[in-house]
Amino acid sequence: MDTTMSEVVQFIEENDVKFIRLAFCDIFGNQKNIAIQPAELSRAFDQGIHFNASALRGFLNVDVSDLLLFPDPSTLSVLPWRPAQGRVVRFYCDIKYPDGTYFEGDGRHLLRQASRRARQAGYSLTMGTASEFYLFELDEHGHPTTIPHDHGGYFDVAPLDKAENVRRQICLTLEEMGIQPESSHHEQGPGQNEVDFRYAEALEAADNFVTFKWVVKTMAASSGLHASFLPKPLPDAPGSGLHLSVSILREGRNLFHPTLADSADGRCFIAGVLRRAAEMTLFGNPLTNSYQRLGEFEAPKYITWSHRNRSPLITVPLADGVRANRMKLRAFDGCINPYIVFSLLIHAGLDGIEQQLPLPAACDDNLFTAPTDVRARYAALPGTLCEAIACARQSDFIRRCLPDKALRAFFLSKQAEHDQIAAAEDRITAEHALYFERY
Repeated sequence: MDTTMSEVVQFIEENDVKFIRLAFCDIFGNQKNIAIQPAELSRAFDQGIHFNASALRGFLNVDVSDLLLFPDPSTLSVLPWRPAQGRVVRFYCDIKYPDGTYFEGDGRHLLRQASRRARQAGYSLTMGTASEFYLFELDEHGHPTTIPHDHGGYFDVAPLDKAENVRRQICLTLEEMGIQPESSHHEQGPGQNEVDFRYAEALEAADNFVTFKWVVKTMAASSGLHASFLPKPLPDAPGSGLHLSVSILREGRNLFHPTLADSADGRCFIAGVLRRAAEMTLFGNPLTNSYQRLGEFEAPKYITWSHRNRSPLITVPLADGVRANRMKLRAFDGCINPYIVFSLLIHAGLDGIEQQLPLPAACDDNLFTAPTDVRARYAALPGTLCEAIACARQSDFIRRCLPDKALRAFFLSKQAEHDQIAAAEDRITAEHALYFERY
């Protein structure tokens, strides 16, 4: 056992920890966990903790069902909402077969591989998320409704904004877990909120996003509310997106400095992401409900970029009116598997640099209101989940970046979701039944 593991075991012994949650995500980004007692932690580090992977959608078949969880000691975190006496802690885990090889659906391993490719090429990436979500009332039986928690609008304050205390508790809880929010506020929709985060290395950013969703739902439940990251929970209200900011550095120099015009690698990185945007859409917008959001209420659908215009897929904001320091992708939603999406994004951008792809001209037209002939100049993201599946299935890039076994499981499951919703008499009701409580 190395020093880090020894320190973890010592912390467990000295801090009255009674339960250890070993957490991981399925291939769809849904968090799962198993609790063990402290006496089992050393075995978990050395030998892994067995679980039946055939019981999880998209993992393994019953004839080959065993997988093992190995906790990552660097992800130790106390759960602040659990009792101070008899504490509960959480680790994120790597997933392996009994022979020690990594499971193909282990998103953390896939993201590590993508980050390793970037480091080997001399680049480092940091990512920051800004995620929107809705808060809804519960009925008399404690079940979620679609009644918004309030009717506040963008940046409103109390009493229109009734979620100040919930957001406060979310941010304080995250801080106790070592995750630093930058800001929080009421969003445009009734009951809609947003929390933004500081940059972190890609794997840490993905772990933090999974933790964030868990904290939001837990704090909402403790306040008698239901938190939903569903992209379009209310048909006539703004959808909820996940805006991802990315900075790329080489030898400590931001590739977007001094300006994008002066950074060939920065332009090529963005060009690589734009080229693969349609192929990645299935993973960045993974529900049938995701496609009810794109193309309206500032959710972009056209594959282009700009500095100031918020209607294209990518913006490269000017930090001081001249200098750019990041790129911002605006089309993703909060129902992603962040490990897979971040991995694909890194590979697409690095391909762009390696192949020296040219960046097309910026788009300064408002594509939400532009005439048809203007919008026709730009390729669009897939318009339905079925179109996104077909686009990903045909992609050599996706097959190169993601293991075949995980892809087959993902495609089959998403096609089944599409077919189920398509066959329903009422799409909204069917999506609500399939997605609302889970997402």
